[in-house]
Amino acid sequence: MSNEFIPTNYKLQSVKSGKIFNDEGWTLEAPGETEPTLIRAIYEKKQIEVKDNSWGLYKFADWLPIGRTLKGSSAPITYKSEGLAKELGLKNLWITFSGYWPEKGATMKTGSFKETEAYSVCGRMTPEMDKILVVASAGNTSRSFAKVCSDNNIPLLICVPEDNLNALWFDAPLNDCVKLVCSRSGSDYFDAIHLSNIAAEIEGFVPEGGAKNVARRDGMGTTMLSATTTIGQIPDYYFQAVGSGTGAVAAWEANLRLISDGRFGITKMKLMVAQNLPFTPIYHAWKVDSRDMLPHDNYEVRKQVEEMDAKVLSNRKPPYPIAGGLYDALKDSNGEVMQANNQYAREAGELFEKTEGIDIHPAAAVAVATLIEIAKNGTVEKDAIIMLNITGGGEKRFKSENELFYLKPELIFDIDPDPDDVVKQVSKLFK
Repeated sequence: MSNEFIPTNYKLQSVKSGKIFNDEGWTLEAPGETEPTLIRAIYEKKQIEVKDNSWGLYKFADWLPIGRTLKGSSAPITYKSEGLAKELGLKNLWITFSGYWPEKGATMKTGSFKETEAYSVCGRMTPEMDKILVVASAGNTSRSFAKVCSDNNIPLLICVPEDNLNALWFDAPLNDCVKLVCSRSGSDYFDAIHLSNIAAEIEGFVPEGGAKNVARRDGMGTTMLSATTTIGQIPDYYFQAVGSGTGAVAAWEANLRLISDGRFGITKMKLMVAQNLPFTPIYHAWKVDSRDMLPHDNYEVRKQVEEMDAKVLSNRKPPYPIAGGLYDALKDSNGEVMQANNQYAREAGELFEKTEGIDIHPAAAVAVATLIEIAKNGTVEKDAIIMLNITGGGEKRFKSENELFYLKPELIFDIDPDPDDVVKQVSKLFK
């Protein structure tokens, strides 16, 4: 990249205590605090200066906690809907699209907004760290991290359930610095996380951190920055499907920064988040106003996950109860949690493709399904400014235009593996 980048100036703050401290390079927790809390980046620049598109995702670098930029990134794009808006009778529907749609300027080759996380997290990870990054996911996140790390020669271990291997497609063979291990068939995202937690304890390895990593959240928050700086004001409503809810928390945090910026109004947009039936743990907790997730049966949960189309939404332990997490974001924004079944989501995905002209991921279709329902029953005003976060799309098109290469696992572990065995075998992979 010919553009000159100066590392972003920021401090970190505990949401729970308000204490401000320095980032020691990979700080994921508030030092010395025992209560579970997210930490937030506090940026020196209070008013964001958006760079031009040649910067890719890093056009929003003022509000990304990074020490370097990496090649190959693309920012989310926002445009005013005509087709879907007309169909639903909405006057101010804005679509923020992350994925592959070159005519619109969206060039995420993994088709998912998880690239916003990967380029931000890996930009926070400076070469001096000299660690192997460990990432767990149900598919999209690992695909994005694998691409970014492969392109930029960053050592990476990804942990994915064996049943989700079809999500690990690429348009070129990957660099040898990326290794994949799996939890065996019949396992889910939770099992992949368990495997990654064991691996992350190995000397020389470091956990990516999930929702606790400020770079992950602020990378995802670029969807909100894209929408607000394009529209010229903060939207009234924000629609997104959620598994962990980290993207919605990120949008809420970006919203608070944009209010402080002073140029985009003082609206706190209402978070309208959706889950895919039959697996809807956030919905159930929210409906009884419980900050804690409700108890569940592991066998029953695995069965539900098998049934859902949008498997990327299958997070059993979302950052919902934690201070600064999804429960707080929903409360502060007067938000709502909805649900949609596979059939409604499929129909919504088809309608989106017909009216807007691009295919979308099952998870994004869940968000569209709930928007359709809300528009029909009149819960949102017809002239409200609505941001619809399409978290993945253009995958069908990208696959039809490119030869695909699939990443194969180096190791497959039992659902409840022996930790010593994991340590022994994983350690050898990067020798």
